[in-house]
Amino acid sequence: MEIIILGVFLHLLGGVASGSFYIPYNQCKKWAWESYWIMGGLFSWLFVPVLAAYLTVPNFLSIIVNADSKVIFWTYFFGVLWGIGGLTFGLTMRYLGLSLGMSIVLGLTLIFGSIIPPLYNDIASREGDTLSAMLSSSGGYFIIFGVFVTLVGIGICAKAGMIKEKEVDEELKKESVKEFNLSKGLVVAIISGILSACFSYGIAAGKELSLAVLQEGANSLFQNNVTFILIMLGGLSTNMLYCIALNIKNKSYKDYTDSTSPLLKNYLLVALAGTLWYLQSFFYGMGESRLKNDASSWILHMSFIILTSCMWGIYFKEWKGTSFKNKALLCIGVFTILVSVVIVGIGTYFIHH
Repeated sequence: MEIIILGVFLHLLGGVASGSFYIPYNQCKKWAWESYWIMGGLFSWLFVPVLAAYLTVPNFLSIIVNADSKVIFWTYFFGVLWGIGGLTFGLTMRYLGLSLGMSIVLGLTLIFGSIIPPLYNDIASREGDTLSAMLSSSGGYFIIFGVFVTLVGIGICAKAGMIKEKEVDEELKKESVKEFNLSKGLVVAIISGILSACFSYGIAAGKELSLAVLQEGANSLFQNNVTFILIMLGGLSTNMLYCIALNIKNKSYKDYTDSTSPLLKNYLLVALAGTLWYLQSFFYGMGESRLKNDASSWILHMSFIILTSCMWGIYFKEWKGTSFKNKALLCIGVFTILVSVVIVGIGTYFIHH
């Protein structure tokens, strides 16, 4: 029981870090979105992951060098796909804000991150939870029902966003979310919600790396830290290409040396944002190592992020100007997603007992 409580607590820390990481970006002054996004990305997808592996895993570079090429490829490939999800995630925050954007993206990610790994285990004949086993048990039916409830919750949150679009004038909307755009936001949120789940697939694909970490004598809490390096490199590749292209197109490459902007403050802010972002993965990996169940870990992680982002959304008055009835509708949507988490959790418990 103590191990389970520790696992839940670690997922809570990861969820708070993830739900909070975008706040420093909003404080950057005179920098284009692509400039602060990729500078923060260098910390979250390169500097901090390598430092974390160096501090926690003996001979981490040799583990990568000696790993099977197929393991390296698939872990990196899922990282590339996840990177597209991360890129569109940043755009979702830009267009929808923390509360609405996080709820829609993470609701979708929760669904795909919970269902696809068991399906992959079926197709690849891998050990672990399988979709066929889920569908032949009462616990599996709970999980499928929980996924349906999640979809309902996402629909309610989207409806609240549509009402906000009609109720709030443009000036007030952009007071809390500077570039609020519901149609663009929903498109990138759907793409992000689907592809962000590839992070979970990357961890599954890199299981051999985590076993090698344990063989080197590292603490099992840090067994995913080498896998993270490859996943993050895939994400960095995607985001770097896109942001450099935008830097050139918009001539925003000048931001990095623009003396009229608070350069030191901006660099410190993106470093903080990038570090916070990585901490979600760091604590997720630690929590997953204790719960030893992909579905449970992913669900807990997503739910804590949704709760944190909604609290920040309220704090930053993202729903200022909309009716009390619509705010209540958003709360119902978020609550519905959280209920779905409980349902899936019950299903997972039944499967393993």
